Amino acid sequence: MDRERILAIVLAGGKGSRMEVLTQRRAKPTLPFGGVFSLLDICLSNLVNSRVRDVWVVVQYRASSLDEVLAHGRPWDLDRNRGGLRVLPPQEGIGENEEGMATGNADALFRIREMIRRHDPTLVLVLSADHVYSLDHRDVVRTHREAGAECTVVTTSINVDEAGHHTLVDVDADGRVLAVHHKPDEPQGETIASEVFLYEPDVLIEQLERLHDVLSPGAPDHDSGLGDFSEHLLPALVERGKVVAHSLPGYWRDLGRPSAYFRAHQDLLAGEVDLLHRPDWPMSTASQARAAARVHDGATVVDSMLGNGTEVYGRVERCVVGPDVVIEEGAVVHDAVLMRGVRVRSGAQVGWSILDAGSQIGVDAHVGADQAQDQDSRLKSEEVTLVGMDAVVEDGAVVEPGARIQPGEPAS
Repeated sequence: MDRERILAIVLAGGKGSRMEVLTQRRAKPTLPFGGVFSLLDICLSNLVNSRVRDVWVVVQYRASSLDEVLAHGRPWDLDRNRGGLRVLPPQEGIGENEEGMATGNADALFRIREMIRRHDPTLVLVLSADHVYSLDHRDVVRTHREAGAECTVVTTSINVDEAGHHTLVDVDADGRVLAVHHKPDEPQGETIASEVFLYEPDVLIEQLERLHDVLSPGAPDHDSGLGDFSEHLLPALVERGKVVAHSLPGYWRDLGRPSAYFRAHQDLLAGEVDLLHRPDWPMSTASQARAAARVHDGATVVDSMLGNGTEVYGRVERCVVGPDVVIEEGAVVHDAVLMRGVRVRSGAQVGWSILDAGSQIGVDAHVGADQAQDQDSRLKSEEVTLVGMDAVVEDGAVVEPGARIQPGEPAS
């Protein structure tokens, strides 16, 4: 690994519209996970633990929301004079068909191809920041080199009923990728691309430019026509016969939908996510240090995680609670995710919900479902109650299961 000049490109510019109210005021990679960390923290920590030291983060939607999380790369020792962290915002004037915003992750790569060429890496590692997983990228490099691959796709297996949200991958017994299927309506397998790819730089740039020449004449203005990886780029590389798969060991989940985000926190409480407490694979973050959480006399906390600065006077069951949350006496919160600075006032009841940062739940309010839900059930996204950032649920209000409260708005 030390002999490789690996350039990691983290694609963090997507709007994350499937997360609904939770991404109206933030980029999706800044969503918290496990109370303290962000999705971007997990991505960058995996890279640095793998000794990848040149990291470019491509931003677009709500780019300023990433500033506090990235903190110039300091938490990961990436704030260096040479190499380290580089943030790439959308740019104008970089090419004939490259104005405006990128319209897919392959399009985003095409727009920075000259920068990649000048950097002259031996390998290009491309990944998104929407997932919870642990991966030593050195193992991916080993697979890639041993196979003589032009592209290595990190794969994982998921339930077939979820596979249609992802890129399905056909892999033979030797690990060769035979075909990719872009979000199929009727998936015929469970092996998907986990959105971590390792490329030979020359081949990557050559294929991006070739596809651009073919696709751009029929594309809208300022659009390369490349779209997402699995639409054109990966199929073109698969046809060349040198794409291999590297199976990701352990836990992986895409947090691109409210149900998946909610379920991942349930998995964390169930001990299925071996990620946040490994001394040999530390997760770093720019989150500020705070006093330890406090559980006051008369409060009850059952099978939950509490962020620093949180104070509990009421009852908390099976919840992941972020920093600086206050749960007042007589309030009951169960099966929920509470982000930074939430306040649940006395007598309120919250269940099967996600409460975004700074939201306030009024006295005797009722938010979401009650205890009737089966603990092992897989909620659909429309069944998870979402309360947006800085929203206020007024005293005595009832927010029905599956409701959406817009950021900054009252609910009565």
